[in-house]
Amino acid sequence: MERRTAIIIGSGIAGMATAIRLRVAGFEVEVFEKNATAGGKLTSFEKQGYIFDGGPSLFTQPENLEELFELAGEPIESYFSYKRCPIACNYFYENGKNITAWADQEMFASELHEKVGEDPKKSIAYLKSSEILYNKIGNVFLNYSLHKQRTWTNKRIFPALKALRIPYLFSSLDQYNGRHFKSAEARQLFNRYATYNGSNPYKAPAMLSLIPHLEQNEGTFYPQGGMIQIANVLKLLAEKKGVIFHFHAAVERIIEAEGHCKGVVVNGNNYFADLVVSNMDIYFTYERLLKNHSKAIEILKQERSSSACIFYWGIKKEFVSLGLHNIFFSADYEKEFKYIFTLKQLYRDPTIYINITSKYDHQHSPANSENWFVMLNVPANSGQDWQVLKMEARKYIIEKLNRMLNVNIEDFIETEDTLDPVTIESGSGSYMGSLYGTSSNSKMAAFMRHPNFSKEVKHLYFCGGSVHPGGGIPLCFSSAKIVTDLIKRDFKNTH
Repeated sequence: MERRTAIIIGSGIAGMATAIRLRVAGFEVEVFEKNATAGGKLTSFEKQGYIFDGGPSLFTQPENLEELFELAGEPIESYFSYKRCPIACNYFYENGKNITAWADQEMFASELHEKVGEDPKKSIAYLKSSEILYNKIGNVFLNYSLHKQRTWTNKRIFPALKALRIPYLFSSLDQYNGRHFKSAEARQLFNRYATYNGSNPYKAPAMLSLIPHLEQNEGTFYPQGGMIQIANVLKLLAEKKGVIFHFHAAVERIIEAEGHCKGVVVNGNNYFADLVVSNMDIYFTYERLLKNHSKAIEILKQERSSSACIFYWGIKKEFVSLGLHNIFFSADYEKEFKYIFTLKQLYRDPTIYINITSKYDHQHSPANSENWFVMLNVPANSGQDWQVLKMEARKYIIEKLNRMLNVNIEDFIETEDTLDPVTIESGSGSYMGSLYGTSSNSKMAAFMRHPNFSKEVKHLYFCGGSVHPGGGIPLCFSSAKIVTDLIKRDFKNTH
C-alpha cells in the first residue's frame, strides 16, 4: 500500500515528537523549520566561556522522552542521560526566611514545619491530593482530545469526573492554597505553580494544584549537557528513523483546496502531503499561513499567557547558598500579578527565578564562576517599550538581589545577554511573546484551548504549547501523542 506523507511546520519539542511518532506509525515525514536549528524555545549559546540554555529550564517527567525512544526501538541511554535532583528549588523571602524544597516528601514537609510552622501531615496530605488530582483527572484531560465525542465516552472519563470537586473549578489556586496552608510563605510557594503555564494564581482555578505533583512528588531532573540536549536527541532520533528536516525553510502558506489540506508553500515552492501538522503558534497559523484573519481574531478572545524578560549573566563568583533552581519572591505577590495581567507593566519588586546549570555541568562556566539564567515573569508584548523596560527590570533585579544576598551583584557580572517578549516572538513565533499561548485564568480555560485538529480543513492538525493541552515541555509531549492518535484514527489504513 502507498505510504502516507506528512509535513510538520516547526521543529519545537511537540513538532519533533510528532514527527517521530508519525514516522514510527509508517508515515513519510518532512519537517520545515524557519530557524537554523531544531528545538523551538529550547536553545543554547556560548559567550566568553559561559554556556547558557536559552529557554525552558525545568525538566520533569523524563518518561515522556523514554517512551519515544521505546516506540522507536532505540536505547535512550545511547543518546541521553539525566539525574534526579535532590532539591526541587530554593525559595528566598524578603522577610529573611528561606525554604529548601527537598525532593524527598518527608524532608520537604519537615522543612515547611521548621521554617514556617506548617503541619507536616497537612503538607503531605496536600501533595497526596495533588497526586490524586493529577492521576485521576489530569491524565485524562492532558492525554486525550477534549474536542472529540469519544473522549467523553472513554471508560476513564467517569472516574475523572467523579474525582472532580467544586473547589477545583470555582476556587482560585490562591484560595485553595489558603485553606491548606496557614503561613503566607507556604501559600506563596504553592501559588507559584500557576506560573508554570503563564497564569495568575489569584484567578486561575484550583485545578492547577495538580502541577506540584510533577515537581514535588515525581521529581525534577537535570539532563546532562543542559536542556538543549532534549532538543538535540529528539532531532537525532527523528533523523535515525528517517525524518527529513529542512532548515531556513519558513512556511509561507498552507495549501488548502475544497476543504482539504494539501501541503505547504516554502520559498515559493509547493510541497504536497496527505496531512500537515502545525507546531507554529495557533494565532500565526491562522493569520499568516491560512490567511484567515477572522479566525485569528477569534483566538485572541482568550487572554494571552505571561511572557518573560531574561538576563543571561556570567557571574565571576560562586554562591554556595544557590542551587540549580532558585526563587526570590516578591513581598506582595498579588500586586505583582496585578501588574502583569491587569496593568501590563513591570512591578518594581519582582519575583526572580535564577537557574544555574553550572551547578551540575561545571564546564558551563569558567572556574570559580556561575552561569546565571535570570528570569522575570512579565506581561505579553502589547506595544510596551521593551528596551526601556529591560533597563528597569535589570535595575529592579540588581536592587533585590543585592538586598537579599547582601552583595553588590554588578561587581561580578562578567558577560550579559538578554531576551524579552519581542525577541521571544521573533525567535520562536510565539504571538506577543506569550510563553504558553493562552493563560489559564478562567474556569473553562482548559476547554477553550484550540483543539489539535481543524474543524474546517480536513487533514490539518496542530500541536505545541498554544493548543490543547497547553504549554510546557510535558504538555508538548502530550500534544504530540494526542495529535498522532487523531491522525492514526483518521488514516486507519496506513501501514
